[in-house]
Amino acid sequence: MNEWHNNIQNIIQIIDECIRLKSDEKMSLSYLSRRLGYSEFYISRKFGEISGMSFRDFLRYRTLAFALGEVRDTDKGLLDIALEYGFSSHEAFSRAFKEAYGVSPGEYRKNPGPVSLRTVIKPFDCYLTYSGGKNMADSLNDIKTCFVTIPAHKYLHIRNYESIGYWDFWQKQAQIPGQDFETICGLLDGITGKLDDYGGGDSNSGSGQIMAFINEPAGRICSWGIPLAESWGVRLPADYCGDIPEPLQIMDVPEGEYIVFEHGPFDFETENQAVEQKIEAAMKSFDYSASGCCLDTAPGRVFYFFHDPERFWKYIRPVRKI
Repeated sequence: MNEWHNNIQNIIQIIDECIRLKSDEKMSLSYLSRRLGYSEFYISRKFGEISGMSFRDFLRYRTLAFALGEVRDTDKGLLDIALEYGFSSHEAFSRAFKEAYGVSPGEYRKNPGPVSLRTVIKPFDCYLTYSGGKNMADSLNDIKTCFVTIPAHKYLHIRNYESIGYWDFWQKQAQIPGQDFETICGLLDGITGKLDDYGGGDSNSGSGQIMAFINEPAGRICSWGIPLAESWGVRLPADYCGDIPEPLQIMDVPEGEYIVFEHGPFDFETENQAVEQKIEAAMKSFDYSASGCCLDTAPGRVFYFFHDPERFWKYIRPVRKI
């Protein structure tokens, strides 16, 4: 199964690159069959099993997602965008766009609210597919710590008061109509101006989406001894006044001091579990008293969690001076 998780990620990267370069040939099953060494039928079947949608549907929705960005962020003519992304006419493009997003391209350009892009692939559970990696006996020197001041901002999110951990969070959210992983990530992808968006609209990379833990009296008591509600969302500028699509909620996060525990790039398939253990150990053993501060456990404080194996894994925890 590990091999096919990697294959699906490679297929998605190939498709995205081909859409950007307008290279239709490499988006075909025949090209992928030659590239991966499997039959077209087998690739199509495995893609559907893992991604939850057919290869053809993914191609269509992914192309529309790129086209949506052009409608929203440029002043190109709608016919030009339609032809650029492989539609035979403005009418064909408008029909497909409305079927996917519920509005026509022209209506969306006039009122570009958040929409679900429908091409977010379900997350792969690295704990179920874990295949070894570095041992915890390795030094904790891989973990960097620093203190930072984070300016005031807003946090747009959903939250869960009962979940314990990332996978449990999404399993519980999946039981709530309209709050499953694909729907929520798709809605958040449509939000512009995200503070942590380095991907330029790649819905499969998260587009600035992060997990956070909010100190809430109604939350579960965590291993740190404080009640936390788990959440998934995006950080936005303090003056954000755009749409807040249901079922998301928004909160003001005041300027504050934080401590960052960070590990650099790592291999997701083989090192994820070991990196998590290192960070957890570093946070547990950190001597707050020597730094003149302590963990801030006041209600409403937010603990941010960034997980991007190509760049870093880091926890950002609020602190206050003592």
